[in-house]
Amino acid sequence: MANHKSAAKRNRQSAVRQARNTHIRSSMRNLVKQVREAVSAGDKAAAQAALEKAVPYIARTSAKGVIHKATASRKISRLTKLVNTLD
Repeated sequence: MANHKSAAKRNRQSAVRQARNTHIRSSMRNLVKQVREAVSAGDKAAAQAALEKAVPYIARTSAKGVIHKATASRKISRLTKLVNTLD
């Protein structure tokens, strides 16, 4: 437990940021899952649509500092490659 006002405030801020980051990361993972499910179903149109929603969200997640820039780049690259296998 925090013994100073400043430490208590840092704890509150940390809890808020953790909740926000968890929500953002979870939403990103759900979008990635939608792309993978559409690919596994063989539905190219749905996979393309899901990819178009997922890519900017992954980039935004990286910009907010929730995931690393290289991680976002890798995820986008692999998802795009996966969707392109449906051609």
